[in-house]
Amino acid sequence: MASTLDIIAIAWTLLALALVPTQLKTTAPYGRHAHDRWGPSISNRLGWTIMEVVSLAVFVVLFLSGPTEKTAPMWVFFALWAAHYINRSLIFPWRTHTAGKTIPIAIVGSAIAFNLVNASLNGLYLGWSGAVYPPDWLTDPRFLVGLAIFLAGAGINLWSDNKLIGLRADGSTGYTIPRGGLFNVVSCPNLMGEIIQWSGFALMCWNLPALSFAVWTAANLIPRAVSHHKWYRKTFPDYPSSRRAVIPALV
Repeated sequence: MASTLDIIAIAWTLLALALVPTQLKTTAPYGRHAHDRWGPSISNRLGWTIMEVVSLAVFVVLFLSGPTEKTAPMWVFFALWAAHYINRSLIFPWRTHTAGKTIPIAIVGSAIAFNLVNASLNGLYLGWSGAVYPPDWLTDPRFLVGLAIFLAGAGINLWSDNKLIGLRADGSTGYTIPRGGLFNVVSCPNLMGEIIQWSGFALMCWNLPALSFAVWTAANLIPRAVSHHKWYRKTFPDYPSSRRAVIPALV
């Protein structure tokens, strides 16, 4: 199964790269880019919960039900994935001040499709493929560096999310210019953090399904950040000109 999963993961990765030009031209219509041309919508919070909980449920079920021996490094992979998606699906959406905002059902459906494939690839590899990470993988440089990168990215992502949520703590629903910390360098440190996070996960897991997730994350979030950056500059005449979109001094 491992070789079949690797082939699928390679094809999945190539698809992510092939879709980058489309992602750069077409911005998914939710959040600040919302409009009504993509059909019916549902509550933003509910939509986020539905589409993100798929990654949690599918990965957890496949990992736990698989016959592959689960070693300490593999339980670390499991814990990191589960912690991220518990926050992303069950906590984060309900902390946001987005009552009354909606997300197109088409976007929720496409996200569910992606999460089904992505979580299945990673869950099957770790739970069913027979690839067992030995206990001493915990001291492998790839694991240690990857874990450090993952935790740094997760920290950036969580800090940025909290900063953005705090901008509406007074009950407002509009947009303002976020300032302070990494927001002084890039428009979307929250997206930068998630790219860093899953790049670290790919390094510590050192397998093709995890790498495909990292590539998809960058291929999706870099164009999204570029769209956000253009929106900020168009909406706010005084938007800091020194900021980049998502990668300091580059993009």
